[in-house]
Amino acid sequence: MIDSTTWNRWRYACYAPVYDVVADRAFRRARRRALEAVDWAGGQRVLIVGCGTGLDLPWLPRDIELHGCDLTPAMVRRFRARAETLGFDGQAGVMDAAALSYPDGYFDVVVMHLILAVMPHPERGLAEAHRVLADDGQLCVMDKFQPDSHPAGPGRRALNLVTRVIATDITRQAGPLLEGAGFVVERDEPVMMGSLFRALLAHKA
Repeated sequence: MIDSTTWNRWRYACYAPVYDVVADRAFRRARRRALEAVDWAGGQRVLIVGCGTGLDLPWLPRDIELHGCDLTPAMVRRFRARAETLGFDGQAGVMDAAALSYPDGYFDVVVMHLILAVMPHPERGLAEAHRVLADDGQLCVMDKFQPDSHPAGPGRRALNLVTRVIATDITRQAGPLLEGAGFVVERDEPVMMGSLFRALLAHKA
């Protein structure tokens, strides 16, 4: 049986040729709103986990040290090309978000957009984000989440059996995930489809 990480790598390789057409139109405003909440400064080291084709890049300042990582080589190639076109001093590599090859406390900002809902073990990805983030760093998250006030009901859990295979998990709760990984949420706002998609800014506890 194929494992979740291998399945994600395969399906996003298939999505790569059309990813920009779909994801840019759908999430452009949500990405921008999430990134506007970050306290940006020149020279910051920034990591985009699950960088995809680089659709976050238009909303980032150019005077940063940019890093990106993704499971899928096709996505990484497109990210590098977009970063170069937009004038970033950046680099990217194929990497599992649950096993980042960066030193502890290296980054001032870690961006995790539309990845926590697709990772097989999001708590591992958040643990790695916590590890590589500086003590005074910022974590920027944007994704679809079940409300923190209550767990998913039977209907949503049943639908999730389908959605998590073809696209994403729809039962995960942002607050418990981030707090369990050692983060304190500073800002939490709905950015798309009512309150389904939320943008959160957090720092280390």
